[in-house]
Amino acid sequence: MRRQACGKAGADLAARRIGWVVWGLPGVLFALGGAWSAERPWLWVPALAVAGSACVLNAWRCGRLHCYVTGPLFLIAAAATVLDALGVVAIGGHYILLAVFVGAALACGLECVWGKYVGSARSRRETP
Repeated sequence: MRRQACGKAGADLAARRIGWVVWGLPGVLFALGGAWSAERPWLWVPALAVAGSACVLNAWRCGRLHCYVTGPLFLIAAAATVLDALGVVAIGGHYILLAVFVGAALACGLECVWGKYVGSARSRRETP
């Protein structure tokens, strides 16, 4: 699979129906885990792993700017959830939740400043 040119909505998974599966369903599971602490690891780890993997793939496919941040963030949050559940580290679900929400909000905010796709702000400035 070849990386699509920057800004190609056709390559952007978020612009397709599959986006509801790879981000919508994990989002629901993540929200449930926020309210259901006893089952949090069973909900958060797969949700964050799927959403993070989809973001990494989307960043590679089409250069979606926020995916460069949220992909690794979600994967790190999944690992942190595992480590917290196993008692290896005492992070607490509320800190992981906060990191995910703040990180995702900041990453999406980057798109307001620099455009949806890597290089899109530069191409707008260079267009006469």
